[in-house]
Amino acid sequence: VNGLSSITGFLYLCCFRTLCCKGPPPPRPEYDVVCIGLMGSGKTSLLSRLCSEATDNIVPTTGFSIKAVPFQNAILNVKELGGADSIKKYWSRYYQGSQGVVFILDSASSEEDLEVARTELHSALQHPQLCTLPFLILANHQDKPAARSVQEVTQYSLNTSLPHPG
Repeated sequence: VNGLSSITGFLYLCCFRTLCCKGPPPPRPEYDVVCIGLMGSGKTSLLSRLCSEATDNIVPTTGFSIKAVPFQNAILNVKELGGADSIKKYWSRYYQGSQGVVFILDSASSEEDLEVARTELHSALQHPQLCTLPFLILANHQDKPAARSVQEVTQYSLNTSLPHPG
């Protein structure tokens, strides 16, 4: 019993020194990021994987969701906005306070959907609250047979000289 007591005292002293002398670890910086893209582009699946959550029963996001994605040196507070047509018109209401943008597009989508994604991307790139922020454009679904290469998606999505439908 006496040996157990001295071990407990030693552990207590070590913990006390660790907490009091060194203090708590410095907080990781947090960054607020908005994640946008058309419905079915893979926003929810990506965030679930980054948070080590199950991806079995993913359902489309209605409205928005917020997830804290931990990395070794920082935490990304990602506000994922639903990509349905009825929700896209409200995206700009959620841009305030963002420090970065992740735009996800389905690289295996139809030409028509890719054109809609390009229009939404350009709208976001020109929005006053986002135009000076870092953008990550993710060409998702590269594992699908119909997927365009990253180069094709980049050329298509950033090319403003392509004719617009209608």
